[in-house]
Amino acid sequence: MTAQEFPGKGPRKERKENADKRRRQLLDATLRSVERNGLAKTTLATVANEAGLSQGVAVFYYKSKNGLLMAALEDLYLQYENHWRKALVSSGDTPKERLLALTDADFDESICNRASLSIWFAFWGEQNFTPQYASITQRFDNNRTEAIEKVCQELFPTEDRAKAQELSRWIDTLTDGYWQRMHLFPESCSREMAIKGARDFIERMLEPFPEHN
Repeated sequence: MTAQEFPGKGPRKERKENADKRRRQLLDATLRSVERNGLAKTTLATVANEAGLSQGVAVFYYKSKNGLLMAALEDLYLQYENHWRKALVSSGDTPKERLLALTDADFDESICNRASLSIWFAFWGEQNFTPQYASITQRFDNNRTEAIEKVCQELFPTEDRAKAQELSRWIDTLTDGYWQRMHLFPESCSREMAIKGARDFIERMLEPFPEHN
């Protein structure tokens, strides 16, 4: 291990920048390793090799394989949440436009692609055995569920909250289902098909309400 791999003496800002760079390298390398090797065969060694760093650097920053994987999953969710929040902020003024923006964001190529789907499903498949993964997933999923519920409540302001919750669950189930089909059957389920299917569902749900058409 070289001296440059650890935040040694030097200006504090430079040390922080170097540490942030190393963490970014390790997190990106972890996700690449999970995609290529799966969770079981991802190790501190495979991650260090992907990052072009020594294994000691991975241990220095994340202590263990589990600590590294938890950080990588949280980072994956942060990227996803930042993406859908940005889409929501930049959407149109009506609740319908905001709802369509949220569902479209789920299928953006930067978020939903073959590599990222492999990583998502690798982590989700281990949640029953690793409660820490489930805890991270629940925290971020709750944020998105609340955002969808809020938009659905704006669609039906005179209805009780149960209607908004029901519609938001349907949308979550639909988009999750398309992610699964795109992951397992990419030859028969394209991104365009998923976007159209989600949009068609929302349009049909809102057909009885002319104020949203």
